[in-house]
Amino acid sequence: MNSSLPVTKLPWIGKVLLCFFLDFLVYGIYRVAKGRVIVGIIWILTGGLFGIGWLIDFIQILLGKEPTVLV
Repeated sequence: MNSSLPVTKLPWIGKVLLCFFLDFLVYGIYRVAKGRVIVGIIWILTGGLFGIGWLIDFIQILLGKEPTVLV
């Protein structure tokens, strides 16, 4: 995990709010920064994989984990 990414330093509630309202953009950029450029671009263009990815990220954050980067 790269601790220099601003999203990883946010408090839990900040991550939940960002995920709920701006998942496709914020976590799309997060995936690009983690080295998954193609997945990040697809994430941004499809709105978090048409809602499925958004739901997975939201559940991950509620459980206190980082969002999946996906393969």
